[in-house]
Amino acid sequence: MKCFSIFGKDKSKSKKRETRSAPELRNQSESSDNPALSRTTKSLPSPRSIPELYKEKEHNLRVFYLDELRDATNCFNRKLKIGEGGFGSVYKGTIKPLNGRGDPIVVAVKKLNAHGLQGHKEWLAEIQFLGVVSHPNLVKLIGYCSVDGERGIQRMLVYEYMPNRSLEDHLFNSTSTLPWKMRLEIMLGVAEGMAYLHEGLEVKVIYRDFKSSNVLLDENFRPKLSDFGLAREGPTGDRTHVSTGVYGTYGYAAPEYVETGHLTIQSDIWTFGVVLYEILTGRRTVERNRPTSEQKLLDWVKQFPPDSKRFSMIIDPRLGNNYSLNAAQKVGKLANSCLNKNAKERPAMSQVVESLKQVIQELEEASSSSVKNSAGPSSSRNGTRRRSK
Repeated sequence: MKCFSIFGKDKSKSKKRETRSAPELRNQSESSDNPALSRTTKSLPSPRSIPELYKEKEHNLRVFYLDELRDATNCFNRKLKIGEGGFGSVYKGTIKPLNGRGDPIVVAVKKLNAHGLQGHKEWLAEIQFLGVVSHPNLVKLIGYCSVDGERGIQRMLVYEYMPNRSLEDHLFNSTSTLPWKMRLEIMLGVAEGMAYLHEGLEVKVIYRDFKSSNVLLDENFRPKLSDFGLAREGPTGDRTHVSTGVYGTYGYAAPEYVETGHLTIQSDIWTFGVVLYEILTGRRTVERNRPTSEQKLLDWVKQFPPDSKRFSMIIDPRLGNNYSLNAAQKVGKLANSCLNKNAKERPAMSQVVESLKQVIQELEEASSSSVKNSAGPSSSRNGTRRRSK
């Protein structure tokens, strides 16, 4: 069965063009804070929207037949299932190169649930956003498939395969411990990806669903942001925010967004601060099985300010002494700046990138110095901390 056109309905265009044309995502539930300002300034060209930008790049995405993806996943075999959520299931698969030559390509196939308008809208959003963006720290979308039949709608997305699963898996579900420096390098990569979304495109993109489970890790543990179903274009011109329904994951969303539905770039900065504390503590943002005072991560860490002697008490115990207290304190301060209740006082993501680069550089310099002066038993190796008694 062929995955027929879901995009183009203009019969004046060629059939091939129809198959690959882009849906226009109408923001039916969203508006700017001042619609009257929309595209009124003739002297300055308005930035193009994501659907407009997608038109230029839509040819880069591959349109799959349903049978291709069935073969790729052995008929969506349960043994190949690598993820599951409210959206549906993700399967590991193998596809042939487009030209039929070369080695098979390992991919991840997201198969959305057959029911639900919201899932379809998020599927469309992912195609358009990932069809436009290009960055080493954003997951690559290879193509998509769409079938409407007697058994309902079938919507699929095909991504590059990320063999080391998610940051969430390694922080909370793994028997092994993610090393201290690798945690910082992962967060730096994530920050660079988000800085690109905020500042590197013609239009600002608000990710809106940043959390550790959406940070995927490749074979070298390089992080890539995934799941752009909730992403939105940022405000343009004199607009300060985008008004939208409140979506996301409990414990991560910025308080002003939850209270007002006003979505801004600063909303992403808040969630980044939350995940910084997750990598510091090894704890989820909400853990109901802990004592009441410790169930909400952000409330708990307030008792241990980065400048206090008690700060080391919140560090992930699985790290043992294999971390730099100085670096951890700087990361804690950076997290607190991201979690500023006044959204306007939060740093830009490009500033976060520079702060993390500095922390990692100082860690490497300390490690290098430690190796050179390792003659004594009290020396510290690999930029790690040794507690004094």
